[in-house]
Amino acid sequence: MPLQPYAKPHSHDGNQTGVIVCHGFTGSPKSVRPWAEYLSSHGLTVRAPRLPGHGTRWQDMNVTTWEDWYAEVERTFRELRDRCETVFACGLSMGGTLSLRLAEENGDELTGLVLVNPAVHSERPDRFLLPILKHVIPAFPGICNDIKKPGQDEGAYPKLPLRAAASLMDLWGKVRGDITKVNQPTLLFRSVDDHVVEPSNAAWILANISSPEVQEVVLTDSYHVATLDNDAETIFTGSLEFINRVSGQSATEG
Repeated sequence: MPLQPYAKPHSHDGNQTGVIVCHGFTGSPKSVRPWAEYLSSHGLTVRAPRLPGHGTRWQDMNVTTWEDWYAEVERTFRELRDRCETVFACGLSMGGTLSLRLAEENGDELTGLVLVNPAVHSERPDRFLLPILKHVIPAFPGICNDIKKPGQDEGAYPKLPLRAAASLMDLWGKVRGDITKVNQPTLLFRSVDDHVVEPSNAAWILANISSPEVQEVVLTDSYHVATLDNDAETIFTGSLEFINRVSGQSATEG
């Protein structure tokens, strides 16, 4: 299936600090491209991969699983580890979930985390029906463009593929089960008004990770896709400062 023009991965080779920037469920690199480009413009080595099943048509997601999405993140991480001294994982929504899984699986090889409205569960009442509904209904209406700033489009699918959504729930369970393995410095951005991911997600993550350094930044003028919203500059500058500081500390310690 042809790739949508907005869905191309972002890649920039810079210094010895590597950064993976991961988009969310049903989205594409378009939702995080300004973030990735900002970090690239400040000399970092940046990759914003396109996750399998994304950026083409929603039906393609229903033949992929969270293992496929994670494998692309892991592959990108290994590439950066081979060429950089330090590597950070940054993610929006499910991109944050995958970043947490990367932290759980790779320990000290991953230097730090930057999460924007990450999810590890849902409070939607229909979540309990997914194991059955995924065999009956291919998709629900999509949950996309939860953006306060006018004129923005994250390039997400108009449909919510149910088989893929059920697999996302499996990923959440894996991440929750190993959450205490996350011990990297963590910066978490959370929108006060998020119509996709409930605030209980960020609260649970911050209460259960083992990171000695944890910082939460509350975004007051953005909805879920905050990387394209009014607080985007806060995310971009805050993450750059965090990455530069932590990578500098890591290099000194090393």
